[in-house]
Amino acid sequence: MPTARSSEALVVPGVAGKRVLVTGASSGLGAHFANLFAGHGAHVTAAARRVSKIETLCADICAADGQAQALKLDVSDPASVQAAFEAHSYDIVVNNAGTTVSASALDHTPADIDLIIDTNLKGVFHVAQAAAQQMKDSGQGGSIVNVASILGKRVAGHVTAYAASKGGVMQLTRAMALEWARYGIRVNALCPGYIETELNSDFFQSEPGLALIRRIPQRRIGQPEYLDGAMLLLASDLGTFITGADLAVDGGHLVSSL
Repeated sequence: MPTARSSEALVVPGVAGKRVLVTGASSGLGAHFANLFAGHGAHVTAAARRVSKIETLCADICAADGQAQALKLDVSDPASVQAAFEAHSYDIVVNNAGTTVSASALDHTPADIDLIIDTNLKGVFHVAQAAAQQMKDSGQGGSIVNVASILGKRVAGHVTAYAASKGGVMQLTRAMALEWARYGIRVNALCPGYIETELNSDFFQSEPGLALIRRIPQRRIGQPEYLDGAMLLLASDLGTFITGADLAVDGGHLVSSL
């Protein structure tokens, strides 16, 4: 994972000095995005339910001369979300928190569906709505990046509810972008393909994982840093005329043959 100041040579307009909220920052892509924005001079609030994880993350960022603070947040709880936005204001919000359950559609339980939809879809709505209200009231606008997935565009087996939730996130992104553009608020979706993190690295070393990699046109698995350019484009002033977009970063997976 990059340190807080690893990318300071690249100046990205509209990031340094901004307040950035990253949800789901306790591990994986969320932790990576927190480091990314801190490395570009933003003041990062790393939010998640697992407080000890984000406290460690923020301590590491601060030790590397970045600015970060931890915030306990459950995106599926509207009261928790509201409290987060009462405590601080944000210029950029990265709606990253998410979860999944691997099971066939016949085996998805009501609890599975509630967990996924409450976190991945309703959680994105709660956070984006609170962020937009704050950005509108301030008169300063801002940028919201919803982390979706290429599974919002195509499907795979055993992740039916997850794919539905990410498809919903993409449609939410478009609708919110349309409504909130008049307030100077941009809303876009980042759609990662298969990205290797500490949560899935064992799978991608297994035969099924290697078989999946062979189906990616670039014949390689993505790394978290491959998302950096797209994230910074959508979040920063580099993307000032981009709203309602969904940007896939997937090694060509979406254009692979069926």
